Amino acid sequence: MSMEMAEVANPAIMAENRESLERIQEEARALEHPEPAPRIDEEAGRGPRVVRPLGRPKIRVQDLNFWYGPTHVLKHVSMDIAANRVTALIGPSGCGKSTLLRCLNRMNELIPTSRLEGQILIDGTDIYRNADPVMVRRRIGMVFQKPNPFPKSIYQNVIWGAQINGYTGDRDELVEHCLRQAALWDEVKDRIEDHAYGLSGGQQQRLCIARALAVKPDVILMDEPASALDPIATSKLEETIIDLKERYTIVIVTHNMQQASRISDATAFFYLGELIEMNETIELFTRPANPQTEDYITGRFG
Repeated sequence: MSMEMAEVANPAIMAENRESLERIQEEARALEHPEPAPRIDEEAGRGPRVVRPLGRPKIRVQDLNFWYGPTHVLKHVSMDIAANRVTALIGPSGCGKSTLLRCLNRMNELIPTSRLEGQILIDGTDIYRNADPVMVRRRIGMVFQKPNPFPKSIYQNVIWGAQINGYTGDRDELVEHCLRQAALWDEVKDRIEDHAYGLSGGQQQRLCIARALAVKPDVILMDEPASALDPIATSKLEETIIDLKERYTIVIVTHNMQQASRISDATAFFYLGELIEMNETIELFTRPANPQTEDYITGRFG
């Protein structure tokens, strides 16, 4: 790989990543694979091969291009995201991962200079041509890199979105249900009216997840949700994500290769706005098809 593509990583980091990859490979060899390998469709013309992950597709991205002004940020991206699974987006900073995440719930169109071409289908519906953007954002929740609770009580943080959307059910029951789903109820049930800013960083992030769940989304997008958390809070958040995939489709951006290998079912590697490779996580980390993918996950650049 040429030096123009990326800077060389610290040798110690490279060695650590190689050791981690070797451990993952050893674990993979010990596993049984009762399911067939994922189907690979060769897209005609341009772009990488597109892997159709095992499972029913919830989201289908077709030849997606996106610009900020004259800058071409996403280039001919096509991918399927399966329902009730965790899909990780990995790649160096500035490669388009977070931009893709924001395209999935139409947040990027709030930027006047942005432009999108291609299709994003949710359950077969084109969300840019046949859907109300407000309804799209209600169905597709977002959890950001830095916890951003409202300056209100824990209770009001959870109920706020449901309340402004006309929720008429039992509010106490909804708040408890969402906090339980976010693995936070047992920690806050005796101080539900306390200010949300009194929670730790990890608790605030799980509160933001509970707030997103209260409007009953189908999909949850997470943009590096653990990057500002300590290891203990990160572990709790990862457990929460794994539990949530039974009921939701989750797409997460992460720079942590170990985290991607721990929590995701499928992984997509992006570089300079292009989808280089997508596959089942264990396959991508143990048998990457593209040399660029192997260079990235082993720490040669990134």
